[in-house]
Amino acid sequence: MNKQELIDAVASESGTSKIAAEEAINAVLNTISKEVAAGNAVQLVGFGTFGSGERAARTGRNPQTGETIEIAAAKTVKFTAGKAFKDAVNQA
Repeated sequence: MNKQELIDAVASESGTSKIAAEEAINAVLNTISKEVAAGNAVQLVGFGTFGSGERAARTGRNPQTGETIEIAAAKTVKFTAGKAFKDAVNQA
């Protein structure tokens, strides 16, 4: 399912227009993105938790040449599925 299909499904499920559904979905995604970027976790009970983490700098290898390279530290995004979401997936 892509974003447009999600918008269509939310609009039909909620009985609202596609424009209203798109605005709501965009608002939710933007809010989650801003909060996680600020270092805060977003917990949706029954669905899951969005959070951030950090990956330390490390040494890696170029697979083509075998040359060692330094890989910079980076922030990562984590998602931990909630119990109800896991149960729904396992029922399918």
